Amino acid sequence: MVKVQIVEEKDVSSSPYATDDESRTSSSASLSSVESDASVDESFFDRLAALVDIVPPTTRHTISSRFSKAANFVKRGGKIAGNVVWVVTTSALLVALPLALSLEDEAKIVAQEQELMQQQQGSQQMLSPSMYPPSPGSEQTQKGLVPPGF
Repeated sequence: MVKVQIVEEKDVSSSPYATDDESRTSSSASLSSVESDASVDESFFDRLAALVDIVPPTTRHTISSRFSKAANFVKRGGKIAGNVVWVVTTSALLVALPLALSLEDEAKIVAQEQELMQQQQGSQQMLSPSMYPPSPGSEQTQKGLVPPGF
């Protein structure tokens, strides 16, 4: 912000910017001492806020509107992305998880059925006479055992 001060006549004579010949040649007040006194009280925020006055109002409005449009675009995009993630996550929990569990149960049942069939085939083969070697006098040839499915 720019501060406006009323300068009285008596302060002008002691100013380093006075038009007197004496004040031009006097070295009692230099320009650097005046600047250092003014900058001691200013903060970084004050200096940044003073830059606002340099930029014209139309340019400030354009920059502000573009920035707000970009912020709204990012906000809407984040909201849409969040909704998509929510839908995918809840769908996975409500549909895919029970489906995966039922497929796993079905696979266990199929494995148990196969194991039961193998046990039944093993017990049948133990009772069959082909498991024992033929007697030397018989002409029965022994067939090789082939696992089921071949």
